[in-house]
Amino acid sequence: MASKPPKSDPVQDAPRVAEPKHAAAGLTAIGHSLRIAQAQMGVKRTALTLLNVNQKKGFDCPGCAWPEPEHRHTAEFCENGAKAVAEEATLRRVTPAFFAEHSVADLATRSGYWLGQQGRLTHPVYLPEGGEHYEPVTWERAFDIVAEEIAALDSPDEALFYTSGRTSNEAAFLYQLFARELGTNNLPDCSNMCHESSGSALSETIGVGKGSVLLEDLYKSDLIIVAGQNPGTNHPRMLSALEKAKANGAKVISVNPLPEAGLERFKNPQTPKGLLAGASLTDLFLQIRLGGDQALFRLLNKLILETEGAVDEAFVSEHTHGFEDFAKAAREADWEETLRATGLSREDIEATLRMVLASERTIVCWAMGLTQHKHSVPTIREVVNFLLLRGNIGRPGAGVCPVRGHSNVQGDRTMGIFERPDPEFLDAMEEEFGFAMPREHGYDVVRGIRALRDGAAKVFFAMGGNFVSASPDTEVTEAAMRRARLTVHVSTKLNRSHAVTGARALILPTLGRTERDTQAGGDQFVTVEDSMGMVHSSRGRLDPASRHLLSEPAIVCRLARRVLGGKSTVPWEEFERDYGAIRDRIGRVVPGFEDFNARVAHPGGFTLPHAPRDERRFPTATGKANFTAAPVEYPELPEGRLLLQTLRSHDQYNTTIYGLDDRYRGIRNGRRVVLVNPSDARDLGVADGSYVDLVGEWQDGVERRAPGFRVVHYPTARGCAAAYYPETNVLVPLDATADTSNTPASKSVVVRLEQSTTD
Repeated sequence: MASKPPKSDPVQDAPRVAEPKHAAAGLTAIGHSLRIAQAQMGVKRTALTLLNVNQKKGFDCPGCAWPEPEHRHTAEFCENGAKAVAEEATLRRVTPAFFAEHSVADLATRSGYWLGQQGRLTHPVYLPEGGEHYEPVTWERAFDIVAEEIAALDSPDEALFYTSGRTSNEAAFLYQLFARELGTNNLPDCSNMCHESSGSALSETIGVGKGSVLLEDLYKSDLIIVAGQNPGTNHPRMLSALEKAKANGAKVISVNPLPEAGLERFKNPQTPKGLLAGASLTDLFLQIRLGGDQALFRLLNKLILETEGAVDEAFVSEHTHGFEDFAKAAREADWEETLRATGLSREDIEATLRMVLASERTIVCWAMGLTQHKHSVPTIREVVNFLLLRGNIGRPGAGVCPVRGHSNVQGDRTMGIFERPDPEFLDAMEEEFGFAMPREHGYDVVRGIRALRDGAAKVFFAMGGNFVSASPDTEVTEAAMRRARLTVHVSTKLNRSHAVTGARALILPTLGRTERDTQAGGDQFVTVEDSMGMVHSSRGRLDPASRHLLSEPAIVCRLARRVLGGKSTVPWEEFERDYGAIRDRIGRVVPGFEDFNARVAHPGGFTLPHAPRDERRFPTATGKANFTAAPVEYPELPEGRLLLQTLRSHDQYNTTIYGLDDRYRGIRNGRRVVLVNPSDARDLGVADGSYVDLVGEWQDGVERRAPGFRVVHYPTARGCAAAYYPETNVLVPLDATADTSNTPASKSVVVRLEQSTTD
């Protein structure tokens, strides 16, 4: 039987700390998954729901974007996937009576954990100007309110249309179509805060802003480098792919400031051997200093150039551009500077080189540890240089593998959710829909927050997500949101963003992935694109949490009809009635989606084309893969300071907090902890178990403070610390962003530790 939601916030002022684990998954993960699922859904609903996750005729997990193998297990989900499904398919409900009991001011005092545990939203609700409580509202009135505020704008560019990575391809395509028919490219999305650096670097160097490998390539690889990524928590099903690659003879190098249990040993819960002993995954662990990755790959490139016969000269000659400038810069790499930047030993780097030279097929995987620094884009370009040198793009078992986070964040971008769209995409949209598309670039996340802060944007509409908690510089972001005339959130559950409102606010409840979507044309399905460019269908089976819910495509279609009125030339009613009609239009606009409906009907879906992978063709400005030669950068750390990275606990997914434990790191019953190397802690005079305020230091001189964090002595890289977001997003300055991509630099925040008054 499902349990009731907590009445009050749990006390988190005394986290319990034990030794970190050295293996991930296993029986403990199974037990934890089932306990959470049963608490949210009950026993019968747990069984019926989890057996449909990631199945070819089931629904796509609303968690991460890791691809499914061709041959699926009966239980094709991980621990955190089970948590994500349980939270969506929960039997708990947030009704109008809940909002009558809890004012917005009350909700603003609650933790993200408490808000999320209350259950599914059942009705659209409205906060009127000057009001204290959300109150029920009809869908018709809700759309009228949005239309009123948009009509009052001086320009469509005063509206922001944000997208979360949970949004389906169909909903995303309609959403960008609506925004552009309205007249704006203000389409910020969660990718702006995560893999924008990857897309920027890859588009310039190989011509496609996505990874170049398929799941089968990992199984064929000789060497897999996992850099700045913790798959044991963030993409747990990746561990089974690494296990299979290891069984086929691959070596694994992990590059990370923290040792992570999942990359040490994986206890595969699908096999008896896995449950009993597990498999060791990492052959070489490089405990790199935060932000030192570019320096590492630059020195490796120098050493490859100096090794006779190591460069794939035929590939470089035929398929690349800019080699001479790159080689000149690489040969200037300095050992001493590299050791200082990385914190590694000479022996570590020489061992890495031996493994690289022994490999004929190399893959580099990465995530936020590479993408959220000021110099992230040149870092990823240097990774591409590393792969190009030995011909490791466009070869089976080799390539670039940026591992995306949310389940359809890559698909949303493919569908046109981008503030800087390609002219070719806009041309195709104009030809298909018969009206002029806006050509001026719009706001990304950081620029959108500035626009709200400065009064240049007045309406904020979010298709999913938890914008306030995901964004940097929390106090600035929240103040900016409160300056809006109207904030609107399409959501399945409560989150912090619902308590940080404009003058007026709406929460519009929507169907989840697990739920049946029935429209006038019958039962519908949606599609998603995973991290490796596979597109497949997702069909929910459960009855909706409430009869008052609308699907995301239906919300967009009805909103567009109300806002645009008779001047719209788009058949919105047809799109709402039959999602196949949406896919027909996508197939005529988006390359690779030709004959969309027929191809996605195939069990497992289809693979999008990728010119560098499929034919070693590089659609860049030069027509070839581009070597680059940026100066080496790495964070400089003042005396007595630490370099902080924000990260997830094992009991969270993005900003969704499932629980208060971080099992693999030995943390229980609390999230306000800071992980500090024991030697650094001794130098700074902070004892294990003491409480400190984290105080950010940046060039603007503004004091940003996160109070009351318990110090945990932990084996981090020297000079580096770690703490969970969103609690530490307050320390990330809005203007501290990656060059080119404008992604918040959340992995290299200079902080000092001050004794806390909480102590």
